[in-house]
Amino acid sequence: MTPMNGEPAKRFAVDALRKALFDGDMVAGQRLVEPDLAEKFGISRSSVRAALLDLAVEGLVERIPNKGARVRVIPIDEAIEINECRMVLDGLCARKAAECATEEQIEELRELGRAMTGAVEDGEPLKYSALNFELYRSIRTISGQVTATRLLDRLHDQVTRHQFRLAVAPGRAQTWLPEHLAIVEAIARRDPAAAEAVTRTHLGNIVEALRALGAAQTPQRD
Repeated sequence: MTPMNGEPAKRFAVDALRKALFDGDMVAGQRLVEPDLAEKFGISRSSVRAALLDLAVEGLVERIPNKGARVRVIPIDEAIEINECRMVLDGLCARKAAECATEEQIEELRELGRAMTGAVEDGEPLKYSALNFELYRSIRTISGQVTATRLLDRLHDQVTRHQFRLAVAPGRAQTWLPEHLAIVEAIARRDPAAAEAVTRTHLGNIVEALRALGAAQTPQRD
């Protein structure tokens, strides 16, 4: 069978690789071997190469001279900076969502809140992490902030692994749940200032958690 080629093959590879990174099937620093990926996805090597170039532009992949490509390692300091940017952009989206959400959209957010509560009660941090992503995606969609959403999508892909480590840490979902529910309720009350404030507070807490994670990873000197 002739391997799939051209723009459709490249987009297929980009989506498949991004999903593998998001799901943790590929780890930071892992080599990305073009022939292996071409065989795995059933596409041409040129399409794989084009996909890796696109992902390199997004900051998810790095190309090393004479060594090929690998999954880019995102330092903690960079993850902190990215989440500081999210404080502004996701705060804006929450503010705008509070201004324009319909009753139906508010109910959808509350339903997500109920599902997140259930995930905490059932001890399912992976489910909670997925619902967390869905909550932010819904708020961004409601906000109608297309440019902010595009920027946030790119930022999110770069810090997925760090966010995942935080999300599955013992007790983390229980800590985050009241903050996420506060965001939902501020939007439901149509209180733009409160929606932005609680969103920024929550993301600020993530920044502090990342700082603590970085400190724990830093070797102590005598």
